[in-house]
Amino acid sequence: MPEESRNILVESARIARSRITDLKNIDSLALDAMILPGGYGAAKNLSNYAFKGTDCNVNPDVAAAVQSFYKAGKPLGFICIAPVIAAKILGCEQLDLTIGNDPQTAADIEAMGARHIDCQVWDTVLDRKKKVVTTPAYMFDAPIGEVAKGIEKLVTELISLI
Repeated sequence: MPEESRNILVESARIARSRITDLKNIDSLALDAMILPGGYGAAKNLSNYAFKGTDCNVNPDVAAAVQSFYKAGKPLGFICIAPVIAAKILGCEQLDLTIGNDPQTAADIEAMGARHIDCQVWDTVLDRKKKVVTTPAYMFDAPIGEVAKGIEKLVTELISLI
C-alpha cells in the first residue's frame, strides 16, 4: 500500500517466526557459512538489480557481510537470483556462478565480472577454490521438489566446505 511504512527487519522476523539479527551485527568469525536466498526481495530490497540490471547497487550491509565472509574464507551460498549479488560484490574474483540458463541474467553476471555456468534446477555450481555454491531454484518454472533438490545439494556442498 502506498501509505504503508515497511520495515524489512520486522517483516523478516515475521517470516522467520523467530528472532533475527540485523546484518550490521553479523560477525563472520562467529559463523561457519552464509546463505543468501533469492526471490524478488534479493533483486529489489537487498539490491536494486530488478530496476538497474548491471548498474545495480547492493545494500551496503549485505555487501559488507558477503565481503566479510569471503575474506574470512567462509563458504557462501547464493540461491535463485541472489548470484547476481555475488557477481556485483565479488565479480572481480571471477567466481563461477549460476542462475540456471536465463540468457539476459547470465549475460549480466558475466558483465559484472563473474563466469556464468548453465545449470539445471536440481543441480548446483560449486566454485570449490573460492568456496561459493549457487543453485538456480525458482529461476526455473519447476516443481518445488526439483527446486528443493538443488537447494539441498547447495546446503550439502556448503557444509562440505566448512
